[in-house]
Amino acid sequence: MPSGVRDIQLLELKDTISQLNNTISTQNELIRSLQEMLQERDAKDCEKDQLIANLQAQLDYLKTKLFGSTSEIRHEQLPGQLDLFHLQTEDEPEPVPLEVEYIEVKAHKKARKSKAAYDEVFADLPTENVYVDTLTEEQKTCDVCGTMMIPIGHELIRTELRYTEPKLERIDYYATTYECPQCKETEDPQFIKDEGTPALIPGSYASSGLAAHMMYYKYVMSMPLYRQEKDFEHLGVKISRTTMASWIIYCAENYFLPMYEYLHRKLLRRRYLMADETPIQVLKEEGRRPQSKSYVWLVRTGDDGELPIILYNYTPTRAGSNAAAFLTGADPGYYLMVDGYKGYNKVPEAQRCCCWAHIRRYWLRAIPKGHEKDYTHPAVQGLLYCNKLFEYERSYREKGLSPKQIYNRRLKDQKPVIEAFLSWLDQLHPESGDRLINAINYSNGCRPFMMNYLKDGACSLSNNLSENSIRPLVVGRKNWLFCDTPAGADASMKIYSMIETAKANELDPLKYLSFLLEHRPSAEMSDEELEQFAPWSELTQKTCK
Repeated sequence: MPSGVRDIQLLELKDTISQLNNTISTQNELIRSLQEMLQERDAKDCEKDQLIANLQAQLDYLKTKLFGSTSEIRHEQLPGQLDLFHLQTEDEPEPVPLEVEYIEVKAHKKARKSKAAYDEVFADLPTENVYVDTLTEEQKTCDVCGTMMIPIGHELIRTELRYTEPKLERIDYYATTYECPQCKETEDPQFIKDEGTPALIPGSYASSGLAAHMMYYKYVMSMPLYRQEKDFEHLGVKISRTTMASWIIYCAENYFLPMYEYLHRKLLRRRYLMADETPIQVLKEEGRRPQSKSYVWLVRTGDDGELPIILYNYTPTRAGSNAAAFLTGADPGYYLMVDGYKGYNKVPEAQRCCCWAHIRRYWLRAIPKGHEKDYTHPAVQGLLYCNKLFEYERSYREKGLSPKQIYNRRLKDQKPVIEAFLSWLDQLHPESGDRLINAINYSNGCRPFMMNYLKDGACSLSNNLSENSIRPLVVGRKNWLFCDTPAGADASMKIYSMIETAKANELDPLKYLSFLLEHRPSAEMSDEELEQFAPWSELTQKTCK
């Protein structure tokens, strides 16, 4: 073959090889591009799967919260199940199987538990006796001999409750004027006028009972003022909600504020305190939009067996400095039981204790639907650690242990559980599960304060008392929705403080509100004088039960 033809063929082959190489390179690029696209798609699919799982978990949680039981009590211990936390000591004997003797039980009928008698249920109600006498003269005649029968006794045949509608009464007060008869004929006659006790509110027709009634129905029965306005119209009197609001604010500022400040001074002397906060809407705050969130701070005494005090404080923001300002002046070294909100870190001179009920709640919420008995799931394990602490606390209360005994038992029983919990917590590094991650982060945030309650047997394990105390305000907020002005919000907090402290001291809140408005504590009174109006005083306990 001529060399020229061979060269041409070689060139053609080289071109073909070059084209094939280019094709291969293009295909490789296409393959890499497709692989990258597949990887991106796989990553997106994983993200979508995780998002779907998170949304499904959130949906399950919301369904449970909306339709399920609200109780957080869980009985995880199954019959025959080994206790995860029980460590057998060296001197503890091995359990000996019991010999069970079986006996035959004969069939029997169980007596039904009788209902409480009316005399017990209606013991505090006034009673009116009605003696039935509806027989005619003919019916009272003896069928045998025709003699008129005579009454020989009475038999109770039924009990009814009669509802008496509330009513308003007009009471006119007249001042008595006195004149000196000797000076009557002189150029300087002498007169004095006895006007009695001044009006509750100058220029108004509000009595202490009427004002207390309005406060009771708004803050205890959660009835907004506009509904009370309609109720008063039904009784024949028009009292606008604006008038009622002004009365409430006046009474709170003039009669409840001195008592509130006295209780505040008493509260700051206590060693065990609890706090919580909740949002509230106040429409007419200067420089803020009506939709802005304001806050109510609750501070109360702890579960130490002493006289309870419960106070509420309104502030425009949730800044921790607000809590610090309210607690300024407290005795150094007191214990403050709160949740995981970081704003409480600004409270000085307090030994902060974390609420284990909040920690437990996070682990409870992190349990996926259908995994409640899956003891390999981290959320279930975290819940078991928390449950163990509450089981110990319950046993201490049932045995009636003193604070000193509780202190010693906590160090022996609960400190090892917390140490094991923290060690276990350090090993958790989940990549998915929003609520599980939240539970881990929340627990780690509480880590510096977890063991502070172990320092004193009178400290509580949880902040449940505060949550119970703030619940009436939350229920009321769902009905009256907002406060119109800062003055109204501040007055509401003073009234809630009087009501809840009265209830905690086993008083009738309506009677206590009326009691305060009748006696009208003032800023000029000394602490000794104000003490007689405190919910625990002998006079108050006798009058307001």
